[in-house]
Amino acid sequence: MRPFHPRRLVTTAVSTLFLAGAAACGPAEEPMPQTVTAVPFGSTPDGATVELYTLTNNNGIEVQTISYGGIITSLKTPDRSGTLGDIVLGYDDLQPYLDGSPYFGAIVGRYGNRIGSARFTLDDQVYTLAANDGDNHLHGGDKGFDKVVWEGEPFENDAGVGVIFRYLSPDGEEGYPGNLQVEVTYALTNADELIVDYLATTDHATPVNLTQHSYFNLKDAGASDILDHELLIAADGFTPVDVTLIPTGEIAPVEGTPFDFTTPHTIGERIGADHPQIAFGGGYDHNWVLNGTPSAGMTLAARVQEPTSGRTLEILTTEPAIQFYSGNFLDGTLTGKRGVVYEHRTGFCLETQHYPDSPNKPDFPSTILRPGEEYRTRTVFRFGIED
Repeated sequence: MRPFHPRRLVTTAVSTLFLAGAAACGPAEEPMPQTVTAVPFGSTPDGATVELYTLTNNNGIEVQTISYGGIITSLKTPDRSGTLGDIVLGYDDLQPYLDGSPYFGAIVGRYGNRIGSARFTLDDQVYTLAANDGDNHLHGGDKGFDKVVWEGEPFENDAGVGVIFRYLSPDGEEGYPGNLQVEVTYALTNADELIVDYLATTDHATPVNLTQHSYFNLKDAGASDILDHELLIAADGFTPVDVTLIPTGEIAPVEGTPFDFTTPHTIGERIGADHPQIAFGGGYDHNWVLNGTPSAGMTLAARVQEPTSGRTLEILTTEPAIQFYSGNFLDGTLTGKRGVVYEHRTGFCLETQHYPDSPNKPDFPSTILRPGEEYRTRTVFRFGIED
């Protein structure tokens, strides 16, 4: 993949672009100046400072992310009238993230998604992980990458602005072998794309499966449900799960099932269908096997359109799969930004990834990274508007 070359930029000035009432993306009479800023966002109980980075492109799109968990706390794009609005769920300050959240906006790892029975065997050695999802391991364990402070480095170049997050996961962290050096880059381009590049190296064989866990609501950032969003997933197959949401090892066709999003359907159209997989997940919480091959490079994974706002989101990736989660466990107990209560299914996730439980499924694409190799993947979130 073509690297997004950064020029280092360090600044502590607070962005006033949106306070001045910046307008929409798309063709503009006079492009706005792209900016990247960094300001303190609080500190962790052990005294580590957390930084808030604000990225703004020439068309007024704004991404805010913090060094705690690499969390995207806000993502503002225009609707068809040119009005900017936040399209991700999250919190206004640091404390609720420290208290625990359902991975709002975070980088998740070492292993995004589930590993069955919280263990795997690698090179004839059994590794035991935290069982933090019933008997299974989820999103890196009790203290995954979503709960650590990353080192952030903002940058600017001709194509846009961004921040590079770096973290060294030590050997044995959450039960995983090897010292894993991780680098995740968020680059907001002037083509209205958020490019997420993942890079990792290790000194001992270890499974790695990194993803970005933003909850989207293209209408109103969680003030209403997402059931009218129209979704396309470019996948002819999915991996069925057991009652604990661990893949059975089968790849099943989506045709003739509520999992067929090869043509657009609203999220709510078949979410209540009488189908055992829907029952197991309480809705959609499954892994789709994307069409195409890894050698093809970037491929379209999903496209979402929200009819009221006109906002669209396209997701392209080098990964072989994507997890679609329909916010089944949001239940009205969490109060987010601007005092919005996150009711049932008020946000959805589209997490590009390798398959869940791959370390225990030899027929699935391997997630094992070995010394001398690089883990390198890219996902692009492309923002747009339809009239």
